[in-house]
Amino acid sequence: MKRYKLLYLVAGFASVLMTGCNDMENTPSNKFTDNSFWNSTEKAQYVVNMAYSQMYNAGRMWQDESLSDNVFDGRNVTDPRAIRKGMGTPSLELFKNEWKDLYGGIKTCHVFLEKVDLVPGMNVAVKARMIAEIRFIRAFIYFRLTNLYGDVPFFDKDITIDESNSIARTPRATIISFIHQELEDIANALPTRDQLQDAEQGKITKGAVSALQARVYLMDSDWDNVIKYCDNLIKKQNEYGTYSLLPTYRSVFEETNEYNQEIILDRAYVPFLLTWGEMSDMAPLSVGARLCNRAPQQSLVDSYLMVDGKAFNENSPLYNPSTPYANRDLRLTATVVYDGYDWSKNVSDGSTGTIIQINPQSNTVDKYEAGSNKTATGYYTRKYYSPQAKGDMNSGVNLSIIRYADILLMYAEAQFEKGNMDATIWNQTILPLRNRAGFTEEAKAYPTEKTEAEMRQIIRNERRCELALEGLRWYDIKRWKAGKEYLEGYVYGANFNNGNPIRLDKRQFDENRDYLWAVPQSQINLNPNLAPNNPGYSN
Repeated sequence: MKRYKLLYLVAGFASVLMTGCNDMENTPSNKFTDNSFWNSTEKAQYVVNMAYSQMYNAGRMWQDESLSDNVFDGRNVTDPRAIRKGMGTPSLELFKNEWKDLYGGIKTCHVFLEKVDLVPGMNVAVKARMIAEIRFIRAFIYFRLTNLYGDVPFFDKDITIDESNSIARTPRATIISFIHQELEDIANALPTRDQLQDAEQGKITKGAVSALQARVYLMDSDWDNVIKYCDNLIKKQNEYGTYSLLPTYRSVFEETNEYNQEIILDRAYVPFLLTWGEMSDMAPLSVGARLCNRAPQQSLVDSYLMVDGKAFNENSPLYNPSTPYANRDLRLTATVVYDGYDWSKNVSDGSTGTIIQINPQSNTVDKYEAGSNKTATGYYTRKYYSPQAKGDMNSGVNLSIIRYADILLMYAEAQFEKGNMDATIWNQTILPLRNRAGFTEEAKAYPTEKTEAEMRQIIRNERRCELALEGLRWYDIKRWKAGKEYLEGYVYGANFNNGNPIRLDKRQFDENRDYLWAVPQSQINLNPNLAPNNPGYSN
C-alpha cells in the first residue's frame, strides 16, 4: 500500500477536530491553531493532508450526480431530489452543510498558510511545494463555492468570528479572477506526474493546475483559454506531464489501475482503512448491496449509441428490441447494470455464470418491484464498483476528479464553439474515445454532413457518455443553460411493459432560480450582509 495514501487516514481522523462555532470562521478547538503545534515538517504535512480530504469526496461526487439527469434518488426524497422537484428553500440541509464543509476547507488552508513559517528548519523546496498544494486546494474549493452559490464571502487569510459575521458577498467574477491568478502563480512550484515518486502518487501536479485552469475557463465559455490550457496537456507533455487514454474504459476505474496515465487529479481512498460506502446503495442487491437508493435513469441509458453511431431509435440495423443493450457503446456496460447483464464477464470478482436479472418476471433479488428497496428505474450502477469491496461494500477505489479524456472533450468543445472543428481535431479528440468505446469505422469518421446544432449535440452527448457518474453532468447542464432541456419533466426508467416505461418524479426547473443554490438561511440569520439571497429564494 502506498505510504502517501496512508497519510489520508491521519487527516481523516484529524479533520473531525477542525470544527467550531461559525461556518466561515471555524475556530478549531484543538492544537492546530496553537503555535506550539507547528514544530515539524511531519505535522505540517498532516494539515496538508487534511486539506486534501476536505477538497473533494465521494459524497459530493454522488450528490452532484443526483442533481443531474443521469441518476435518480428513488427510495426517499433526498435533498438533491427535492431540488430537482423544485422544492429547494434557503433552509435546506444540503445548502447549509455544503457551505459549512467548504468553508471548513478554506479555514484549513488559511491556518496552514498562516502557521507554516513557524516550522523550524523546514526544507525550502518542500515548504514551497506544500504551499502550492494548499493554494491549489483553496482555489478548487472557491471554484466549487462559486459554482453552487455564485457570489460568496471571499477572503485570502484567516478571519475572526466578528469579521465572518459582517463580511459581504464578493462578486463571482472577482473570485474567478483570483483563482486563475493563484493557479498561474503556483504552477512552477509543483512537479509533473512523471516526476512523482511512487509514495507521492495522488499529489497535486503541474498538469492538474493546467487541467483545473481549463475547467474553470470552461464554466465561462472562455474558449480561447480552454484551448490554451488543454494544449498544455495534449501538446506539451514534456513540460506538463505524460498523459494518455488507457486501452480499456472499464479499467480506468478499477482499484488495480489507480494512478494510471489517464488520471490527472483524483480523490484517494484506502481499502479497509479510508473508504466510501455509497456503492452499498447503488449496486445490485445480489452482489452485496443493502438496497438501491440511487439508480441510473433511462435517459442516461438512451444516450449510449449503437456502435454504428446511430441511436437505437434511428433504425439502426444493429438494434434488436429483444436485446436492447447489445451492439451498444461499450461504455454503457462499464457504467450501468441492465436486465440480463453478464456480471461474471464484466466484473473481475471471481464469479462464474452470474447474470443480473432485473425484469419483473424474473424471480431474483434484483428484480424491479415498484415501491421496494430495489432499483426504482430498472437499472443498477456498475461504474466504480470494486470487486475488492465485496462483502461490506465499503470501497477503497479512488475517484477521478479530472482525467485526460475530459481534457480531450473540453478541447473538442472549445474548438467546435470557436468554429475550428475539422477532421484533424476530431481525430485528436473524439476518435480515440470512440476507438476505445468499440465504434465501427463509419461511426468513428468525422461527420462532414451534420448541421451546427447536430454537431454540438454529438459533442455534448460524447461528453455525457464518457464522463457519466463522475460528478460533472450537472455542471455541464448549468454552463450550457440547458436546465429546461434536461431537467424538466418526468424521470423515466426501463421499459418492462411493451412501450410503457417506468414513470417516476415530475421534475421542475426554474431558469431564473435553479442554476444557483440559496445562501443558507442560517448564515443570513448570523450575517444579514449576505442578503439579499440568490434570485428565486425568499428569506
